[in-house]
Amino acid sequence: MHRNLVKRTLIAGAALVALAACGTQSPDSAPQALNTKAAVPAPPKKTVQGLPGMPPVLDPKDVYAADRPNQLSPVVKDFPSRVYVPNTESDTVSVIDPKTYEIIETIPVGRQPQHVVPSWDLKTLWVNNNRGHTLTPIDPKTGKAGKEVEVHDPYNLYFTPNGKYAVVMASLDRELVFRDPHTMERIKTEPVTCYGVNHADFSADGKYFIVSCEFSGELLKVDTEKMEVVGQQKLPFDGAMPQDVKISPDGKKFYIADMMADGMWVLDGEKFTEPTLLPTGKGCHGLYVSRDSREMYVSNRGEGSISVFDFTRNKLTKKWHLPDGGSPDMGGVSADGKVLWLSGRYDAEVYAIDTRTGTQLARIPVGDGPHGLAVYPQPGRYSLGHTGIFR
Repeated sequence: MHRNLVKRTLIAGAALVALAACGTQSPDSAPQALNTKAAVPAPPKKTVQGLPGMPPVLDPKDVYAADRPNQLSPVVKDFPSRVYVPNTESDTVSVIDPKTYEIIETIPVGRQPQHVVPSWDLKTLWVNNNRGHTLTPIDPKTGKAGKEVEVHDPYNLYFTPNGKYAVVMASLDRELVFRDPHTMERIKTEPVTCYGVNHADFSADGKYFIVSCEFSGELLKVDTEKMEVVGQQKLPFDGAMPQDVKISPDGKKFYIADMMADGMWVLDGEKFTEPTLLPTGKGCHGLYVSRDSREMYVSNRGEGSISVFDFTRNKLTKKWHLPDGGSPDMGGVSADGKVLWLSGRYDAEVYAIDTRTGTQLARIPVGDGPHGLAVYPQPGRYSLGHTGIFR
């Protein structure tokens, strides 16, 4: 009896051990070997902690990742492709059909229109009537102008990356004016001590932006959320006249065109230390990034040429001269990336240039003093302003 009891006890104990060992497995699963090595976590993907409310950065190595050829937002995909040219001295906007290179409409606007600016939400084009102290809205779906909105000294117009504010470059008022992006109601005015605030671009994370001051040859660094100037410096060139501003695809550098220094200033935006000058050509003025983010087209207004800058190689690789000269100023790249459109500021004309060869495709007569033309629509999720800075 004692031996039988011990035997039954041993059999029951073995059964319990077997049940315990199988507790986490299905009845027909094979036993799993224990992994004695600690799991190695995958390295975290690098992300950009952007300005609150800003759409996420698609690629930390390329702020223009959303601007690929014909990658149109659903908001604009049904808009007709047009080129809108503000004629500063004619107080009109010429509307060009890019397929035929012909003017299909001339829109009367306010006094001295400087730039045509896509809104942050891509739904409106704002014409900056600088001396008329108004903005004229144009519906890009119908091409019709709406009722003018009173805004003092709107030389240029930008939008914060989160779409919270419009930023008016009040050049002669010497102010940065933060406004409601839809009603244009004034929210905050930031006075500046430089002269001629005119162009800007935002950091990759949207937390600050760099502003050029044309008439005093200075640069500003502005905290986007605080809406305050946090840095200011004089460019190291006597008579400097900075113009357009663009950030590099990797977000590490800002390029500032200078029409008197005849080149681009290369600036470390984070450190905001003294920039270096890269000569491009006489009257360096506008800066436009290619659809593949590899190159930047630089208009040299004083010599009728376009320089091509290679971001990866960090050097100028080509220079295209307009036949019969000209005064290439501001503009933009077509949605498919094949054509660079530029206004001829002092020649009452517009140039269409093949981005592969530099060949002039068309030279179109427009009104007097054509300036900040906008090619629209363009790829991108939202607009930061000017003639179209899209991300």
